Amino acid sequence: MKIYKKSLPLITLKKTKTDFPCIKILKSADASEFIRNFYSDDVGIYESFFILLLNRGNTTIGYAKISQGGIVGTVIDATIIAKFCVEALAKSVILCHNHPSGTLIPSEADKEVTKKIATTLKIFDCEVLDHIILTEDSYFSFADEGLM
Repeated sequence: MKIYKKSLPLITLKKTKTDFPCIKILKSADASEFIRNFYSDDVGIYESFFILLLNRGNTTIGYAKISQGGIVGTVIDATIIAKFCVEALAKSVILCHNHPSGTLIPSEADKEVTKKIATTLKIFDCEVLDHIILTEDSYFSFADEGLM
């Protein structure tokens, strides 16, 4: 019997040049305006959850769509969020989802998932700076309202 020894590829860290716009996020209005670009005309149709990934200087380095649900909710998995943060070497993240109903009041589930994600990402020295709720006309910031 012949045994073949497979060699494993060497995994290295390297920066890849992209066309992703690097914008410094200074306040919640900056974040909500930037994140709104990821949504199409569907803000008022179904709920979606995105993350905005930032470096130590609060400059955008990427984003990810975590989930898309129905008109009353979407599933948010902290493990998937952690995966994107670690892969991007993000030092902070801004969470965002929309409320198709148009209400800017965060639900108890919104508050609980924010705490869960913040606790999960702390393990990787990645901080949740804000959680933004978008509607067609406005936004709500957890940080601005003292909920972070």
